[in-house]
Amino acid sequence: MGGMPLPRLALFFLLAATVLLDGCTLSRAQIRRADAVVAATTPDASACSRADRCAQPSPLLDAATRALGASTPARPHHLVALLGASEPALVARLSLIRAARRTIDVQTYIWDQDDVGQLVLDELVRAARRGVRVRILADQLFSFGDLAVLDRLARASPNLQVRLYNPTFHEASTSPLEWAAGIACCFFRFNQRMHNKVLVVDGTAGITGGRNYQDRYFDWDDDFDYVDRDVLVGGPAAQSMAESFALFWRHKRSVPLTHLRDVNHYILAHPAAPGWPAPEYDHPQRVYRVEQEADDGAWLRAHVLADSLQAGKVEFFSDLPGKTDQPLKRQARQFTAHVMQMVGSARQEVVLQTPYLVMSRRARRIFEYLHQLTPPPRIVVSTNSLASTDAFAVYAVSYKHRKRYLKDYGFEIYELKPHASDAAAANARASLEWVGEGARASGDPAHDASERYVGTEVRGLLGSHGSSRRPAPLVSEGRRFALHAKSIVVDDRFAMVGSHNFDPRSDHYNTEAGVIVYDRRFAEQLRRAILRDIRPRNAWVIAPRRPVVPLLTKLNQAIGDISESLPLFDFWPYRYATSYQLKEGCTPMRPSDPAFYSCYEPVGDFPDVALSPKLIYTRLITAFGSSASGIL
Repeated sequence: MGGMPLPRLALFFLLAATVLLDGCTLSRAQIRRADAVVAATTPDASACSRADRCAQPSPLLDAATRALGASTPARPHHLVALLGASEPALVARLSLIRAARRTIDVQTYIWDQDDVGQLVLDELVRAARRGVRVRILADQLFSFGDLAVLDRLARASPNLQVRLYNPTFHEASTSPLEWAAGIACCFFRFNQRMHNKVLVVDGTAGITGGRNYQDRYFDWDDDFDYVDRDVLVGGPAAQSMAESFALFWRHKRSVPLTHLRDVNHYILAHPAAPGWPAPEYDHPQRVYRVEQEADDGAWLRAHVLADSLQAGKVEFFSDLPGKTDQPLKRQARQFTAHVMQMVGSARQEVVLQTPYLVMSRRARRIFEYLHQLTPPPRIVVSTNSLASTDAFAVYAVSYKHRKRYLKDYGFEIYELKPHASDAAAANARASLEWVGEGARASGDPAHDASERYVGTEVRGLLGSHGSSRRPAPLVSEGRRFALHAKSIVVDDRFAMVGSHNFDPRSDHYNTEAGVIVYDRRFAEQLRRAILRDIRPRNAWVIAPRRPVVPLLTKLNQAIGDISESLPLFDFWPYRYATSYQLKEGCTPMRPSDPAFYSCYEPVGDFPDVALSPKLIYTRLITAFGSSASGIL
């Protein structure tokens, strides 16, 4: 057998890791030299001499300011606006950035250099150059891999600072060798990522939820897009966002650009001022449209504030940075603990939307407890199908435990179709090129939805990091959608929108953040949004197979139970449950309805997925990969 033996291979990676670690920190002299170059070549002239930093008016920031002004510690007031549609979510960000007078803090997991990434960065640089203090904190693994871009950011304005969280071997860019060495030498630190998504302006208005700064989170990637959700909050909870950001900003894992080896060396090798060139967009007309909408108060009132609420109690929670450094400290997992507590308090219904249905041990205990109540609360789960997800390895673990979810926890599981009708309609509106003043003035978000789509863009599915993360190929053709929203509604009493995927990785490794809104009106808004995503035109329903030959069916299920219980060699193909589609002319109903099987037809375990290596990998991970569920 050729190749390097496993012990030698492991030793090789450990030696490589040691070499990298030995040279991972820069000397103080190197940092001072790079800081001196940055200081000497950064323009210090402000583009604005006014006290308000030339801020533009924004009805969003105005409403948030009023809510904060009306708040007292005993009686908080909040503005809350659900940002389900992608275009209002993007335009709201631009409006707040332009309205900032003092500070802008941005925290994210992914920052790509596509149209959305360039647009928001350019807006932040403009804000810094008019005198606003701007701080960007991005997780290193999937953000800003281009050293030239980081060089320009380091010298764009003295008011702009950028730090990368938990950089691998103190570098901005991670090579394949460093990736392997990071796993070999320091797995728990390497595996812990900052998954928080926060934008907070003047400590008054903030946005948090699931969206990163990449085209596919705003319906701008015409090959693959995410169904996602944010929430805009104005009031004391926004102050909590700013305080949480400050904790992360000051943490030892948040590293300034000149302290990163590759960025430091790049700056010293390119001492001339790089300037900040105008962005080059793939679809400038589409960018122009949202830029115009961000200055249009009527558009913002119609598309963001029209369905907003004045709420009392709203809480922002975040896990602490360096979560895996403090595994025994309850406060390190503050947000995770609150998510679990709110679910465990359910008595009538839990509506859960999560991209990945992989339960941690604590979550399993909670749902087992709920299912034993008399009567048990209804548990509705909206998640991805194999046809929609780009995380097929995670889906394989979920697929393995379908019977447990249905029987032991009483889940009603609905899996997103890859061409979900409502997602396609929303994407069509967001993807249109600029159609002129008439469309903008009409106030109709569906105006001219028949206009042409922009061209297809082919890229990797996790921060443009290669084809290995592409979803499984389909039988059907067309633009594909995946679920990325993370939300929970409990008993129509309160609801959560955030970054927590309700999986072991979110529980134990990544830091997560989000808001819990204690308001029945907001809970009902969010519940309706999730229930739209599980309609038959948007999702398949997972239900037990209907017995055809009773004895044979029972035998198959018995063998399947044994196979599923095995940590390895779970190869039995005949599973307890499969996917169903509503028949024409029938009314949607729950799987527990006696008439379910007369109105729903089975469409297979992996509907619309073509035979491919990804499908085979899914089966193999189902058989061998369940032990890795905590890190997938």
